[in-house]
Amino acid sequence: MARKVHEFVIHGEPASKANSRKIVRIKGRTVSIKSDKARNYVKEFCQQCERLDELMTGDVCVEMLIYYSTRRPDLDESLILDCMQGYIYENDRQVKEKHIYWGLDKRAPRTVIRVSAVASGYVPSNLRRISG
Repeated sequence: MARKVHEFVIHGEPASKANSRKIVRIKGRTVSIKSDKARNYVKEFCQQCERLDELMTGDVCVEMLIYYSTRRPDLDESLILDCMQGYIYENDRQVKEKHIYWGLDKRAPRTVIRVSAVASGYVPSNLRRISG
């Protein structure tokens, strides 16, 4: 059986989900919402990402090379994983394996993404022998 793989590039620098919240008051309540940078990235992502005709439904492996424009940002893929819901896979809970890499490109920040199907419960042999 062929392994289902989807590869694509999203241009722009993602916001760190952990560091991209702001506190606002809505109808007298204090709430935490996504920052302007995070909301703008989500909008850019949705404009660039082609929605698969048939979303991936099983467990997936996500590989990313995130190119930032400066050395300052933390490596954080969580907003991108959220963005792929409804475009590549049904829910980010399907992600059972991740390989995330940090890159620097001052002129063209972007994220190179590969999502592939994995066998349910798969554990690489080099980890299987030390996991007990």
